[in-house]
Amino acid sequence: MERYNSLSSYLKNRFGEKILKVSIDGGFTCPNRLNGNRGCIFCGEDGAGEFSGSRKLSITEQIDSQIKFLEHKSKSSKYMAYFQSFTNTFASPETLKSKYYEALNHPNILGISVATRPDCIDDNVLEILEEISKSHELWVELGFQSSKQSTVKLINRGYENHVFQRAVMSLHKKGIKTVAHIIFGLPNESHENWMDTVRFVNSLPVWGIKFHSLYIYKDSLIYDYYLNNRFKILQRDEYIDGVCDAIAILSKDIVIHRLTGDPDKKKLFLPKWPVDKIRVIGTINKKLKERNIFQGAKP
Repeated sequence: MERYNSLSSYLKNRFGEKILKVSIDGGFTCPNRLNGNRGCIFCGEDGAGEFSGSRKLSITEQIDSQIKFLEHKSKSSKYMAYFQSFTNTFASPETLKSKYYEALNHPNILGISVATRPDCIDDNVLEILEEISKSHELWVELGFQSSKQSTVKLINRGYENHVFQRAVMSLHKKGIKTVAHIIFGLPNESHENWMDTVRFVNSLPVWGIKFHSLYIYKDSLIYDYYLNNRFKILQRDEYIDGVCDAIAILSKDIVIHRLTGDPDKKKLFLPKWPVDKIRVIGTINKKLKERNIFQGAKP
């Protein structure tokens, strides 16, 4: 019996088989990195696409390469294409359509997931996404991270909470699924701050969520911030308890896409425990059983 609404279950029920994602780099940048700005302080030089394909290759070539790499993990011939690196709606409508449809026209791709910022969802983007959603599986993944206003300023997110709220509502009205990314362990945040962020997500028609722990990359601004401020580093047990408590209050219908992140070992400074992703996920599932927690059981 599953204790939470997992993405793997959603995909199996939707398509009748196991579906994996292939991460690709669409060659985009981020508006939060323009004019000398280095973006959100937790992002490394590669944005959030450490394991994406190379932007030196075409979309089709990246998909082919990623499928070959994943062949040993699944017998399925169908995949979701994940536009992961940077802000994947930050381009002209013509560029967006060209890149999205190159992925969708690949014979092994049944849909796309588009990672972006809520302040980069305008009418032109909505029109393109709505068109795709009518014929293919489509998710729009929005970086939110935290609802705490002082944290929003500290991490240089670049937009207020109402912008995220407006983007979710606009996408929902077009029938487009949204996925919220949140981070536990940001500087000066408490367990209750994490739960407030989950409650904020609950208040909106969000379709999916990704849980991440904060990890400090050596090529990120938060690395310098930590050296100067030495804020408390999140411990594994704290994170696991936080995720379990979050699942307990998370709306039952929200699909959980990720229980923990997958940091690049070569770039990681602190903490070290997230590299053992399997152990973290296994312990979360064990704790859920021990505490008899089901998603949404404690609104």
